Amino acid sequence: MFATLTGLGLSSAAGLNAYIPLLLVGLVARFTDLIPLGPTWAWLEHPVTLISLGVLLVVEFAADKFPALDSVNDVVQTIVRPTSGGITFGAGASTVELSEITGEASGAAVSSGGVDWGPVIAGVLIALAFHLVKALSRPVVNTMSLGCAAPVVSFLEDVVSFLTSLMAILLPVLILIVFPAMVFAAVWVVRRRRRLRSERRDRRASGPEEALQGGDDLEDPRREW
Repeated sequence: MFATLTGLGLSSAAGLNAYIPLLLVGLVARFTDLIPLGPTWAWLEHPVTLISLGVLLVVEFAADKFPALDSVNDVVQTIVRPTSGGITFGAGASTVELSEITGEASGAAVSSGGVDWGPVIAGVLIALAFHLVKALSRPVVNTMSLGCAAPVVSFLEDVVSFLTSLMAILLPVLILIVFPAMVFAAVWVVRRRRRLRSERRDRRASGPEEALQGGDDLEDPRREW
C-alpha cells in the first residue's frame, strides 16, 4: 500500500513539474535507504542522470515563469510530464517486493528485473491529467492578470510538486489527504475556466445588442422633438 501511495504522490507531482520528483527520487535513493529502487530503476540514482535532471529542472523553472513562453513549455512538457509520472510511479512501486502482497511468484518477476507496466501506465495517466489542467488554466491566468501572475502561479506549482514528492517519499500515508485535495483543486480550476469562457462568450454576444439599445436611446429625444 505504501509503495502505491508513494507512486501516486510522485506521479501527481510530476504533472506539475516533471523533474522535481525524478530528481528527489534519484537523490534519496542514492544517499539514503528510504527508496530501495529495483534493478529496472537504478539508473535514476546515477550521477549522470542526477546532473542531467538538475540542469533540466533549472531550464524548466525559468521557462515556466514567463507568459507565452510558459505555454510553449507546456506543449513540450505534454510528453515529458506523463513520462516522468510513469517512471516515478513505477520506481515508487518497485520499492516494495510484490511477493509481500501477492506471493512469491510475482516477487520473482520483479526481482528478475522485469517492469510492472500497471503502475507505469497509471502514473502516465495521472501525470497527464494534472498536466492538462495546468496547461489549460495557465493562459486564462495570464489573460486575467496581464501576465503578472505567471511567476507566482508557477512558483506555487513548483512548491506543491516539491512538497507532494517529499511527502510521498517520507510520509506516503499523507497522500491519502493530499491527492484528493489536488483532485479537488484541479476540478475547481477546470470549472472556473469553463465559467470564465462562458462569461466571455456572453459578453461578446451581448455587445452588439447593447450597442443597438444604446442607439435606440439616442433616437428617443429626436422622436420627442
